[in-house]
Amino acid sequence: MTTTAAAPTAPSTRPDITSTNLAQQSWIMVKRNLIHTKRQPEMLSDVTVQPIMFVLLFAFVFGASITDTGGVSYREFLLPGIMGQTIVFSAFIVAAGITSDLDKGIIDRFRSLPIARSSVLIGRSIASLLHSSIGIAVMAVTGLLIGWRIRNGVLDAVLAFALILLFGFAMIWFGILVGSLMRSVEAVNGVMFTALFPVTFLANTFVPTGPMPTWLRVIAEWNPISSLVQAMRELWGNGPAAAPGAQLPLHHPVLSTVIWAVALTVVIAPFALRAYNKRTAD
Repeated sequence: MTTTAAAPTAPSTRPDITSTNLAQQSWIMVKRNLIHTKRQPEMLSDVTVQPIMFVLLFAFVFGASITDTGGVSYREFLLPGIMGQTIVFSAFIVAAGITSDLDKGIIDRFRSLPIARSSVLIGRSIASLLHSSIGIAVMAVTGLLIGWRIRNGVLDAVLAFALILLFGFAMIWFGILVGSLMRSVEAVNGVMFTALFPVTFLANTFVPTGPMPTWLRVIAEWNPISSLVQAMRELWGNGPAAAPGAQLPLHHPVLSTVIWAVALTVVIAPFALRAYNKRTAD
């Protein structure tokens, strides 16, 4: 009796994921998002036209009625606040991008490829930070043209920009969470605007917190965005140190910003990953 040997099982086409492979795959995803932006340059309007508009609007319209900024010009007081708002809004970009990819089925196509699922998130996050960094650069140039200056040393200046990126990384996790939960870009815009817009104004971004009612001032000064903005102002020499009666985070803004960024990431990231994995589950 002749027996037929069983056909050998075909080896899996999905390679083992190493740190090198993950870095290469993530970079491919970054390039994919950058190419998408290159083909639709109007997507850069939120980090080119809007920053200039915000800087000029607040500096020359609202700034004319704000005089008590601790002995510095309102334009120098303003720039760190607008930059802080811009990096917070980076969550908008990643949330809308993830929701759009999920809605169009692009994520399903990626899942059929021999790549790590996390590379999609890493690529989207890095691209979002690059996108927001363009806005920060545009604001810096605009600020220099209207009188804003960095008055401290190079190391302090670099540290301030590093804090912006660190806080932006924390906000990206919030964007991943919202983008994974929402079913349409319109829903993302509604939720993100409702959640982030009031938070960026209930802080020291555009006005000093001193004249606020006590209960509102306490909330504003414990706002993580206030720590970030205060840190930038002190590192760039754009404002005085916190008043003696200010809340604890404003007396140690650099350390507080790092703690807030790490804490937000630790709290939000697990929920964001769970929502994303559930949305992309087989």
